[in-house]
Amino acid sequence: MKINEIFYSIQGEGNWSGLTNIFIRTTGCNLRCSFCDTKYAYDDGEEMSIEKIIKIISRYPCKYVCLTGGEPLIQDEAISLTKALIKKGYNICLETNGSIDIGRICDKKSLMVSLDIKCPSSNMHDKMNMDNIKKLDKKDQLKFIIGDKKDYEYAKKIIHKYKPSCHIFLQPVYGGNQKLLAEWILRDELNVKLGLQIHKIIWGDQRGI
Repeated sequence: MKINEIFYSIQGEGNWSGLTNIFIRTTGCNLRCSFCDTKYAYDDGEEMSIEKIIKIISRYPCKYVCLTGGEPLIQDEAISLTKALIKKGYNICLETNGSIDIGRICDKKSLMVSLDIKCPSSNMHDKMNMDNIKKLDKKDQLKFIIGDKKDYEYAKKIIHKYKPSCHIFLQPVYGGNQKLLAEWILRDELNVKLGLQIHKIIWGDQRGI
């Protein structure tokens, strides 16, 4: 499969925030979000076998793996990779952009799905597969990237409609007004978590962190 980069860092988002993680970033994405911070992963990458990927990550003293992109699920080998990693004793977080059916993840009980639902400012919100929300369970996580008040109200409607059973994160677009988002959440008494990209707070907006 085609891999953009593999690196070891601190997970900055979601349920595993603060934990050391091995990041496997796949090449390619079927969406073009307006605020995308990984455009370098659209095309650049190296073809690697699953065996080579496992050999590379075995160098790191860590059993938490974040499979991210791009969009991992546009590559058929992604499912085989997760199975191989699980057999090796790794804990897996699979980050997916909300447009592809997660029902094809055969061994979902052994990994955590981190599902994005794109809001209007992304210009990709009409590409979402909302049925995916029903397929999330308590160990999974649902994330909304919030760029403005319209995005926030859109996320609220989806949360109220689908009543997800998992943790829900509202995360400001990087550089956005996190204080204002926190105030909206408090005002509306939403049962969500405010997500902050702590890896960017530490190192800034750069690759391999």
